[in-house]
Amino acid sequence: MRTSMLKSILTVALLMAGASSARAAASEADFKAAYAAAEAANKEAAALRNQWTTTAAAMAAAKKAADSGDFDQAVAASKEAEALAKASIYQATSEKEAWKAIEIR
Repeated sequence: MRTSMLKSILTVALLMAGASSARAAASEADFKAAYAAAEAANKEAAALRNQWTTTAAAMAAAKKAADSGDFDQAVAASKEAEALAKASIYQATSEKEAWKAIEIR
């Protein structure tokens, strides 16, 4: 059940990230702001020792798109990376105490 809930949260976060993307072309400043938010969330996940490899891949894709001047794609990948990092944070915090519920007493 926890996995399906996590998938649902991730799906909603990704949809929200896509829905909130600007209709006008994204600028380098938009990318930098989105990437900074993704980096901050990823650092928090690292502090919880629960970074996902998919987050790193999305961040690399964002950098690559920005380097090629495709800031729309760079912002989208940054927002995806942020959503993934936030989902990993949720996973780490929700499972921190959840193990007690399955421990044999």
